Amino acid sequence: MTSPAIHLWRLGKWARIAARHGALRGIRNDPNAPLPVKRLIGLFSIGTVKSRVPDYAGAFRAIGPAAIKLGQTLATRPDLVGEEAAKNLLSLQDSLPPVPFEQIEAAIASTFAQPLTELFSEIDPVPVGAASIAQVHRAVTTDGRTVAVKVLRPGIRERFERDIRTYEWAAAHLEALGNPEARRLRPRLTIANFKRWTNRELDLRREAASASELAETMVGTERYTVPEIDWDRTNGRVMTMEWIDGIKISQTEQLIAAGHDLPDIAQRLVLAFLKQAISGGFFHADMHQGNLFVRGDGTIVAIDFGIMGRIDRRARQWLAEILYGLTTGNYRRVAEIHFEAQYVPSHHSVDEFATALRAVGEPMRGKPVSELSVGQMLDGLFAITRDFDMQTQPHLLLLQKTMVMVEGIATQLDPAINMWDVSAPFVRAWIRDELGPEAALAERIREDTDTLLRLPSLIRRIEEHYPARGGAPEPPPVPEIELMWERRRRRRRERGGAIGFIVAALAGGALTWAAMAQGWLG
Repeated sequence: MTSPAIHLWRLGKWARIAARHGALRGIRNDPNAPLPVKRLIGLFSIGTVKSRVPDYAGAFRAIGPAAIKLGQTLATRPDLVGEEAAKNLLSLQDSLPPVPFEQIEAAIASTFAQPLTELFSEIDPVPVGAASIAQVHRAVTTDGRTVAVKVLRPGIRERFERDIRTYEWAAAHLEALGNPEARRLRPRLTIANFKRWTNRELDLRREAASASELAETMVGTERYTVPEIDWDRTNGRVMTMEWIDGIKISQTEQLIAAGHDLPDIAQRLVLAFLKQAISGGFFHADMHQGNLFVRGDGTIVAIDFGIMGRIDRRARQWLAEILYGLTTGNYRRVAEIHFEAQYVPSHHSVDEFATALRAVGEPMRGKPVSELSVGQMLDGLFAITRDFDMQTQPHLLLLQKTMVMVEGIATQLDPAINMWDVSAPFVRAWIRDELGPEAALAERIREDTDTLLRLPSLIRRIEEHYPARGGAPEPPPVPEIELMWERRRRRRRERGGAIGFIVAALAGGALTWAAMAQGWLG
């Protein structure tokens, strides 16, 4: 078990890096930040030369691979890190210097029970991309197919595991300080979800499975595709997939030169995301510009499926109704959904919450994204959640992050796009098909039939099925962390017990010696 001294040493080292980038100034000036945290930051920052302009992305990049991934997660949490930091972290690109090819070649060879020459006829030693977890090389299989080979960086699993233990330790102590804002934001759950997401990324078989599942979900979608997986050349540390020839979606000048219709691509990208999130409940949650390509025929190709989001059917229904309510101005229904899902405690007023939503939603309706202040909108939304004691919903963090990414790319392709106008017909049709009378009747028949067939087991397990928590799924378990002050108390008790044992032993020995001296035992 890692000692508190090591955790503090790591946090101190990271804090000094962050201080040099000016990235701790916001916490020190935040009236909601716990006082002990501010004092620790002041202690760790002594002697550092601080940047005048905060560079949050640069700080996370300098700290290391796990911090890069954590920074990308926190980009969706302006409520936790502040609007300025969240906006800056959106620019955090997951890019690092490549590992020497000799190490990559050895890593590939060690994972397969056959020589590389039986799998690939050639592998380009120069990577086409190098990120914090893995890097990608172009290769040709022995049967002549051009493929992309993704390989985990040597030792990356162990490094992530070490750093995440310290994140867990720090989050547990932050919540234990008793600060109301820290309890509401639930940093332990944030780290627990981050750990689950990164563990998925560190197993390339799961990424390959996600790509396969998403491909099935998107069958029939107009000009949107997922590369095919080569399962014979894929394992936990190596993934091989179809090579993609196309233009990165961020290279707008090249797209225009190739004759592509950028507003059409933007609209199809938004609709593809909505189909994944609302229709399928399984979506590509890392849709940044480096993971999307456009083929010659205009087909959008997605890559890198290490981070995937999943939303259950009930939550998708609520999400669709929330989006539709915002687009149509039905704030009362949006407020009711938040109470039905138990996102907002029942002691608050539905009408007051609806009015608060109207204050945020009305300025957005009917305007192109280019005319909206995303910062002001987020400020308003998070002020509402704080005023109405709405706890952070970790299961929606990936969705929020992806929505921000999709909006950013769509705006770059078409600055005049209106996200509400693009979304409304899709959401309206989904609600009609999935929540209309016919769909409700069919769903009721299916559920009742299924329940009757499972009645014996349902009776045996009634205690497991009875509780209902609304729209938020059961949160993932968080590890038991021994707090520093608890550790000190335990050690004092142990020392006290040991001293008592020694004293008792010495006293017993003295009495025995005295008794022997007087002949009582002899």
